[in-house]
Amino acid sequence: MALLDKTRPASLRNCPAPAKLNLFLHVIGRRPDGYHLLETVFQLTDFCDYLHFTCRDDGQIRRITRNGQINEEDDLIIRAANLLRENALGQKGKHVPGIDIEIEKNLPVGGGLGGGSSDAATTLMALNYLWNCRFDTQELIEMGIRLGADVPFFLLGENAFAEGIGEKLTPIKTPGGWFVVIKPPVSVPTALIFRSNELTRNTEPIKMTDFPGFYERLDHFGRNDLQGVATRLFPEIGSAINELEKFGNARMTGSGACVFSRFSSKTQAEEVAARLSVKWETRVVQGLQNHPLKYLLDNKGE
Repeated sequence: MALLDKTRPASLRNCPAPAKLNLFLHVIGRRPDGYHLLETVFQLTDFCDYLHFTCRDDGQIRRITRNGQINEEDDLIIRAANLLRENALGQKGKHVPGIDIEIEKNLPVGGGLGGGSSDAATTLMALNYLWNCRFDTQELIEMGIRLGADVPFFLLGENAFAEGIGEKLTPIKTPGGWFVVIKPPVSVPTALIFRSNELTRNTEPIKMTDFPGFYERLDHFGRNDLQGVATRLFPEIGSAINELEKFGNARMTGSGACVFSRFSSKTQAEEVAARLSVKWETRVVQGLQNHPLKYLLDNKGE
C-alpha cells in the first residue's frame, strides 16, 4: 500500500482545464494508420472545467462525479490517472496512493473546445504534483499522446503552432483578445467528421516564415478544413457562422460544433454576444497566453 506523502497537500481544489480554440485548422494528409496530418494554431481561453483531487490511501482511483454519458473506466480523466500511476511504477518504481476526482463540467461535449483532452491534461499535471512523481513536461506530453491528439498541447502549457497529429508543437504568442463563442444546439462526434469521404486532405503545408505578420493576421489566416463537412452534416453550425459573420471573421473550432470570432475589447465582445444571445447560446471568453497550471509544469510538479 502506498502511504500518503506527508510533505504534500492531501488535495488540490479548483484546478482549471481550459478550453482551446483552433484559430485555423488545415488537413494536409493522412498517415497509413488512418491518423490525419494537421496544421493548426491552438489558442487557450479562460473558459474552463474545474477538477478537484483528494488523495486516498488505498490505491483506488475513483471519479466521484457522476457522468451518465461516459463510463468511469472509459473517462479520459480516469485513464490519465491510471497511465500516470503505471509510468510512476514502471519508470521510477514509485507506488502512488489513490485519488478521488470530482469535476465541474462547463465545456460542452462535442463542441470542438477540447474539453476531454484538457481534463486529462489537468489530471496529469495535478497528480504529478500530488503524487510527487516528478515527471517533466516532455515526459507528460509523451504520456498525453497515448490519450488523445489534443492532450499534448494542453500539457505544453502555452499557445502553439501544431503539426503532425497535433503532437509537434512550437510555442507562439497569439494576438489574444476577447472571443465570442456560439454553441449551436448540436454535439459533433469528431470521428464522424474525419471519416467523411467529403473531407479534403490535401491542403498545402505552410511555413510560418513565408507569411510576414503571420501572428498578427491569425484572425484571417487560413481556414478550418473540417468546417465544410460539419456544416453539411449539421446545418445549425453554418447558421451560427453566418450570424457571427455579421460582426467579424467567424469560423468553427476543431471538428465543431462551436464557432467563434475575436474582438479587440471585452466591451465589443459583450455587445455582440448580447445581441446574439436572443437566439444562440453565447459566451464571451478571454484568450490566455499560458495554461493556468503552467507553474506546475515549470517546476516538474515539485
